[in-house]
Formats: sequence, C-alpha cells, structure tokens
Amino acid sequence: MSQITKATPTVNVSKAQQNLPESLGRKTLRKCWLNWAMHNITVASYDRMEGHGFVKSLMPAVEKLYPGDKEKQAEILLPHTAYFNTEPQLGAMIPGIVIGMEEQRARGEPVDANTVQSVKNSLMGPLAGIGDSSIQGTLIPVLLSIAISLSQGGSILGPLFYIIVFNVLIVSLSYRVFHSGYRLGVKAVDLFVSENANKLRECMSIIGVTVIGGIASSYITLTTPLTFNSGKVNINAQNILDGIFPHLLPLLAVLGVWLLLTRYRLSVVKTMLVTLAVSGVGAFIGFF
Repeated sequence: MSQITKATPTVNVSKAQQNLPESLGRKTLRKCWLNWAMHNITVASYDRMEGHGFVKSLMPAVEKLYPGDKEKQAEILLPHTAYFNTEPQLGAMIPGIVIGMEEQRARGEPVDANTVQSVKNSLMGPLAGIGDSSIQGTLIPVLLSIAISLSQGGSILGPLFYIIVFNVLIVSLSYRVFHSGYRLGVKAVDLFVSENANKLRECMSIIGVTVIGGIASSYITLTTPLTFNSGKVNINAQNILDGIFPHLLPLLAVLGVWLLLTRYRLSVVKTMLVTLAVSGVGAFIGFF
C-alpha cells in the first residue's frame, strides 16, 4: 500500500509537467525584441498609437506558449491592441515585462489579464518621460552638436558619426532594456514609478535644456546692420545690443520659436513658415 501511495503523486506531477508550455528561448526573445524595434510605430494611429506594434512584438512568444491554439492566441493578443504609447527605445522594457508575465500566466501562475494590463499601463507614462528627456532631449542634441562641428567645411564625417553612433547606442539600449524587463518582471514597476525616477526625469530635463541652450548660442547667428546718426557720431545698433546682452537677437529668436510651438500651439511646419516670413520681411526692410 505504501509503495502505491508514493508512486501516485509522481505520475500526476509528470502529467502536469507535460502540459506546461515550452520555455521561451533566446531565439524567440530575440525575435520578439526585433519585432518591437522594427514595428513599434509602423502602423501607428491616433486611437492605437503603438498598440499594433506591441502585438507584433508579443506574437512569437504567444505562438510558442500556445502552439496551434489560434483561439487562445487571439484571446491573449486582442487586449494588447488597445492604446499604447511610450518612448520606443527605453520603452522596449515594457514588452519584455509583459512577455515574461504572459509566460508565467501560461504556466498557471497567479497572473491574470488585468494584472498584465495594469503593469503595462502604469509603466507607459514614466518610461516615456524618462526616455523623452534622456534620449530626445539630451542624447540626440549632444550627438547632433558633435556631428555639426565635424561637418564644418562639408566633411562627410559628421553625418557618418551621427548615423553610426546613434544607431549603435539606440540598438544596444533597446536590446538590453528589453531583456532586463523580461528578467525583472513586475519589479520594474517599483524601479520606474518612484521618487528616484521622478528625480531622474528632472535631472534629464535640466541637462536637455542646458544642451539646447548651448547649441542655440553656438550655432544660431543673427545680427542687425542698423545704424543711427547722432550728430557726427555713427551708432551701430549691433554693438549696443552686444554691450547690453551678447547674442540677444539669437536668444529672442529661440524664445520666439518656443512661444509659437508651446503657447500658440502652432505645428512645426507653420512655425517654419512664420520664421521664414519674419526673416524675409526683416531682410527686406533692412533689419536683418
């Protein structure tokens, strides 16, 4: 009797193990990351944004977790077609986290669809803030400022530098954070939704503003040829402005463009047209 009792659980465990899905390997995870990197905004729309790209990233994993079960695959993927929008490079961590959670869910662990969606939605905003301030607001302006310096005199070294360095950094970052998200799982929520994350976003924003200010003062040139005669004295307006505030006109030009984009909510194209019109009128009347 004791031998039969000991043998029975072993049979049950082996059957349960046979029903478990196959573990996701490096090849599948690499395919999931590549799908996100290549398709995150390829079919973006105002109501879905990166939602379809998110589904594209999950497809290789879901197909391996539920092989041949098209209905179950559709059940898992359909909720992920909802609105999703974040910074694509640093945001690659989110599909990595979700894939790890979907793997746990397929293995019968206590992870439901609502939990997956909650984690996904809670990380969308914080990662967008960190990614936009660090990549769009800091990394890209720094690389462009170096590339512009290297391009002086018509050198092709500047464009090559930017294309190569930017893509190496971005691809490496996206790949690493995707796999980090897969390994961290829900622990990433505490990592990016915390007081430290807010401080990091503020630091990146300050660095980005500083870099933009440095680029504006270094590469924007705007002067006026206006002169005034006071008796026998010829007064140069540009010399007076430089004595009061060096590079005042470039600063006013940058602030004017900023106001058009933020306060008056003009599009980039309309802002360029306004800038072109002001420049043309100013040059025609001799102010520039």
